Amino acid sequence: MRNNKICILLAEDDVNLGLILKSFLTAKGFDVILTRDGNEALNQYKSNTGIDVALVDVMMPDKDGFALARDLKSMASDLPLIFLTAKTMQDDILKGFELGADDYITKPFSMDVLLARINALVNRIINVNQESDENVRLGNLVFDFSRQTVSKGDELKKLTAKEADLLKLLVENKNNITDRKTALELIWGNDDYFSSRSMDVYITRLRKVLKMDENIELMNIHGRGYKLMCN
Repeated sequence: MRNNKICILLAEDDVNLGLILKSFLTAKGFDVILTRDGNEALNQYKSNTGIDVALVDVMMPDKDGFALARDLKSMASDLPLIFLTAKTMQDDILKGFELGADDYITKPFSMDVLLARINALVNRIINVNQESDENVRLGNLVFDFSRQTVSKGDELKKLTAKEADLLKLLVENKNNITDRKTALELIWGNDDYFSSRSMDVYITRLRKVLKMDENIELMNIHGRGYKLMCN
């Protein structure tokens, strides 16, 4: 974070859109590093230690958004990342979630909606940098919501913002059913088909994290939702 400003790495190959986004976000108080392709974005990330959020277009020359996300997450698994994508590519966003993206926004989009999505991640950054007293023990695991981590001894797994939100909801309903529709509306803002598929990806990823304790089970309750079973 530079001079108490959030620094955004913006990777967008549409020159006009890139300049508009940079101008808008700069006016809203962010530092913005604008790049035109994945390779340039990766090089900028390597040479700038103060980048807080990545805003990545999916379709770019040389190195596309998915390849860039994979490289960025390999260097900083906790880097907040939002994909920009055309509506015709919505199914591809599931791949982006699997790579660790925190959110997506479809083109064309409202600048106010984009700002709200970025601010949601910014609030996460602020919380992560504060001392946390929200540790929850799940069997042999410790879930720290503010820091977005699940740990067992020296082993630590970093969660994305939505993973942390979903696990928090499951924990609040531990050993009881978490209603699927309620979870979609609380975390995704709607319960449409695409959001539902996205949540399925997150449930699968959370199961992999929770496998650190073999006694914890995240169950599908057909037609109703999910149940987190643990001590």
